[in-house]
Amino acid sequence: MGKLIYGRREIEIDDRTLAHLKIVILTKLRRNESFAFNHVRDPEEGSGRSTLWMHPALPLEFLFYGSRSPDFNREWVEAMLHSANSPEGLRILPEHPPS
Repeated sequence: MGKLIYGRREIEIDDRTLAHLKIVILTKLRRNESFAFNHVRDPEEGSGRSTLWMHPALPLEFLFYGSRSPDFNREWVEAMLHSANSPEGLRILPEHPPS
């Protein structure tokens, strides 16, 4: 499990998913685009969901517990980029096997 650290907020996300989110988030922020990131909280956190407003000026850190970078699933990245560009904002989508 890795962590997305954004301001005072820490969200635990498995390393593979976090590596793909990192690509999506950095792509948007590199373009100087702000966007909403919607996250479903684990029952240990009290369940429910939260939305973070991602902005290039705010501190952001990706903390990985594993030392290896995964093989990237381009289709998964593109699907999450598409969600980031929607009015609902970025959300973690299930990974589909690459075609």
